[in-house]
Amino acid sequence: MKVHGDNLNQKESSLNKYSDGDSKKFLKEIREQYDKWVAANDLLKGPFKSKTNEDADIISRRVELLTQYKDFLDQQHYAEKFDSRSNLHSSVIEEFMFYLFRDLVSELSSAPVIGKSRTFKDLFFMPSSFQEMVKLPGVLIERKDHDFIIGTRIEATFKVEGASTDEPHSFEIPAVAIECKTYLDKTMLEGSSTAAEQLKSKIPNAIYIVVAEWLKLTSNVNLKKYKVDQIYVLRKQRNTDREFRYLPTYEKNPIYPDVVVKLFEQVRTHLSMDWEAGIKHGLEKGYLL
Repeated sequence: MKVHGDNLNQKESSLNKYSDGDSKKFLKEIREQYDKWVAANDLLKGPFKSKTNEDADIISRRVELLTQYKDFLDQQHYAEKFDSRSNLHSSVIEEFMFYLFRDLVSELSSAPVIGKSRTFKDLFFMPSSFQEMVKLPGVLIERKDHDFIIGTRIEATFKVEGASTDEPHSFEIPAVAIECKTYLDKTMLEGSSTAAEQLKSKIPNAIYIVVAEWLKLTSNVNLKKYKVDQIYVLRKQRNTDREFRYLPTYEKNPIYPDVVVKLFEQVRTHLSMDWEAGIKHGLEKGYLL
């Protein structure tokens, strides 16, 4: 669930890649600030299922804590030492999603799946022969990595009629899937759209959201053709290459609390609403979609 903390743990315990003096020094400094960020989020409670007048203030405080830690981590010497391939910086937003939705989800379910996950994508049957087919179904489950989900775990057993052996399988399905990006370009959006379409073909009541710090799309991109439910740009700002972000003239927008409030409200509404659908329900209303 604490994916950024897990990333930091891996670097601290690495015997080879991050064993030099600078890496150890930087990781110690980052660890100190990370532990403060976690502790402050643990003390802060909410928002929950029921709307209150304090919700926006709680989210603003969580964004403030995120900004303090993100500004510290995004300093040039840390960014150059731990590049994008290390996932140290990109995993911060993924862990922030956990703090943002943790209290809401715990109130809705006693055993939710929340955080990074390899979720159900497709299921098919591939026994090795007809002789095997009449004994075991030969179920294969295809999975898809998601940066953050809110969902549940399914325990299923498949059995051929008349056979004596069961075939157990376990997999996770999301009600909400969130893709977290440092910046969003057209190629990334196309990939997210494909993932969203695949997800909804098997789990129609799921929603798929993209959250990015910066945007790298031109104005002549037709957003309506993509299958994601929403795109949130936390800084309300177009992307600038990392080397330009450290110039004295660069003005980096903050992470805007109102964007995060809108994200939270969309997810809370989806998790709290009635998902009743289908032809029978639609026919009673007179419209099906």
